[in-house]
Amino acid sequence: MFNLEAFLIVFVLVAVPVSIVLYWVLRARHVARRRAALRAHPVSAELVDTLRRNVRIYASLPADVRDELHGHINVFLDEKRFFGCDGLKITNEMCFTIAGTACLLLLNRETAYFPGFTSVLVYPDAYVAKEVNYDGDIEIHEQVERAGESWEGGPVILSWIDVLDSTRDDADGYNVVLHEFAHKLDEENDGTNGLPVLDDPEHYRSWGEVLAREYQALAERVHHGTNHVIDEYGLTAPEEFFAVATESFFEKPVAMRKTLPDLYAQLRNAYRVDPAQWVDAALS
Repeated sequence: MFNLEAFLIVFVLVAVPVSIVLYWVLRARHVARRRAALRAHPVSAELVDTLRRNVRIYASLPADVRDELHGHINVFLDEKRFFGCDGLKITNEMCFTIAGTACLLLLNRETAYFPGFTSVLVYPDAYVAKEVNYDGDIEIHEQVERAGESWEGGPVILSWIDVLDSTRDDADGYNVVLHEFAHKLDEENDGTNGLPVLDDPEHYRSWGEVLAREYQALAERVHHGTNHVIDEYGLTAPEEFFAVATESFFEKPVAMRKTLPDLYAQLRNAYRVDPAQWVDAALS
């Protein structure tokens, strides 16, 4: 005798999970097709002019790398939303400059385009944020001026003045956009701890060994007043060390390759690009 109740139970147990899996497979395919179409779409002259004017690193990029960057920018602009704070009106220049800088971190490798967040908040200038610190059992609340921050699972926040100051000067090792979006890459690997997702599983061991050693070396250089390539803010925490190292990797690649070759090699393997080689080629 047909048991309708048993049939329905089996149907739910089998069909529903299959439907869920099918939904995510179809959704992933749709996203992949949409992103491929966006990457293939030409960019505007306005965007290219903005990159040339505001993203100094852009000048050293080979033509094929520029083309790849343009495609990533198209996807970024489609998937992220920009919001002005303190009365700031968002312009194309702001969106293009921030997207063009952030997408340098996505070149030459598989990417999910900074998943887990969609909002970029932009202040006109440095802004004040609340910060909670602890001295033993005492909770201390402070007001701290910031140029940018990345909330885990939340937005990236940037000061537009600091964005321009840092993206137009590619020789000082300071780039607030690279810094905050490096945190977003870090976040993809189970939280921010200075260990981003690496393509080669065998790379994790050498990554940990080299970055731990370079962290201690940075502390020594700061102590002796001989630090030049990486900002000492990297001593704050492992995730900050990764972020400031990323800034210098893209902004001072020749100096890092010369003075910190092991660290440079780790970042080159992680990002799958060689910025020092871009500079060499541009100068030759």
